[in-house]
Amino acid sequence: MRVVRIGDETSTVGADVRAALTSWGRGESVVGGVALVGLRPKDSDRVIDAVVVLPRGVLVVVGVDLPDPAVRLDAPLSGQWKTDGWPLTRPDGAVNPAAEAVAVVGVVSRVLEAARTEPLPVGTVVAVGPYVSQVHQPTSDLLRGVRILHPEPKTLLNAARELAVHQRPCTVAQARAIIAALAPDLPEVDLAGEGFAGAATPELGAASTTLIPRAQLAQQQHPAGEPRQKAKQKPLRWLPAGAAVLVALLLLTGIVYAVASSGSADESGRGTTSTRTATNGVTVDGRTFEPKGTITDTDCAAHAYGDVQVWLERNRCSELVRARYESTSDGKRAAVLVSVLRFPQTVLAGELNAVADKPGSGAIADASTEGEPWPGKAKPFFESAAFASGREGNSLKLVQAVWIGEPSTTDDEDLTRIATSALEIQVNA
Repeated sequence: MRVVRIGDETSTVGADVRAALTSWGRGESVVGGVALVGLRPKDSDRVIDAVVVLPRGVLVVVGVDLPDPAVRLDAPLSGQWKTDGWPLTRPDGAVNPAAEAVAVVGVVSRVLEAARTEPLPVGTVVAVGPYVSQVHQPTSDLLRGVRILHPEPKTLLNAARELAVHQRPCTVAQARAIIAALAPDLPEVDLAGEGFAGAATPELGAASTTLIPRAQLAQQQHPAGEPRQKAKQKPLRWLPAGAAVLVALLLLTGIVYAVASSGSADESGRGTTSTRTATNGVTVDGRTFEPKGTITDTDCAAHAYGDVQVWLERNRCSELVRARYESTSDGKRAAVLVSVLRFPQTVLAGELNAVADKPGSGAIADASTEGEPWPGKAKPFFESAAFASGREGNSLKLVQAVWIGEPSTTDDEDLTRIATSALEIQVNA
């Protein structure tokens, strides 16, 4: 973790935040990334205690100073905070400091959306002090990606690991774009060794070392000093017979392959992917869903995160179909991700449904996190999506819905209705 101090902290507990981040040490051995301390985002009059750009997510850390230390803090996102059972009272009159913190996160999200940066999850950490032994949050608030805690190194680290859940690390170039959007006047920061992926891929590196020119290989097979004419005559003597044997082997291989491939599609190799684009809109409950493409995979776990991914790694999933749609409500555009997971047994669909319905258990990732942008210029962020699930025999359908171009919340009533309606969409591979 590289800590870059841009300005001063806005709260007393902000110094504890900076100390905790610094204690993680340089490099990626703990979590990696870069922390921008005392950051004022573009077009904002609020200085943020810290914005932490991690390889798999962004954390916005906002400090809140309490009047006194507390053993227990009850801290809902909406409603009265209580310290040790007593209603919180502060000199500024705030009874729920989290409201301001959520607004600050909205500013950061809009800045990143406007800059069209890599769509990483943006989590919220409300750091409270001078000291709190226990913080109690409603489960629904945890599901929204908000952690309220006293910023000790270990508790802050746990929050980073829970909220930074991007499927694969972003590249150094993508991280630089995020930092430039947040702090355009900041000189270029050295990100080497902080866990961000490089631009080169292992496949390209391997390809450059395994290709051997055929002419060079043939030349190396001839003994030194052997006449070239003799080398040409040898293959002419056995080529017809060898060719006949080769053709027979190819025919036999084709027959075996045809027989093997005529079985169940579930036996196909893991990780295969196919993409198709539909054009006809779907109407459900008077609401139109415009299709934006469908992606089919056989490695279900590779495209999930959280507890859902852990469960899929331990259990067999035959196929994952991710269908994208857009819909509107009161003039606002919504992005809808309908994920259908198919299983060889009905009981498996039921087990995963129980896991997915638990708050904070993860979900299926949109393909935009894997390098497949959302069609058009939209960049929806599904980490704060409204959620709905439904069973269809051996299949489980998971729906996530977010607004395009503006912040979303998991308890948004309009988004919840959109997600529930999308359960009726018939998704075909």
